[in-house]
Amino acid sequence: MTLTIDLPNDLFEKLAGLAHTQGVSVEECARQELGERLSRERAIVAASEYVLRKNAELYRRLAQ
Repeated sequence: MTLTIDLPNDLFEKLAGLAHTQGVSVEECARQELGERLSRERAIVAASEYVLRKNAELYRRLAQ
């Protein structure tokens, strides 16, 4: 699947610099960064849900 996005020049330059440092194309670098960001977001949501489930009884008692 193809996605085309417009980036401000400064963001593109940062991405291009990171890609150069990693020895990958700008497109590959963008895919990697997006994948890592989405993985972190999923991990944060999963951790939050775990804490809420684990402490549900405590929260119920505190609310009384």
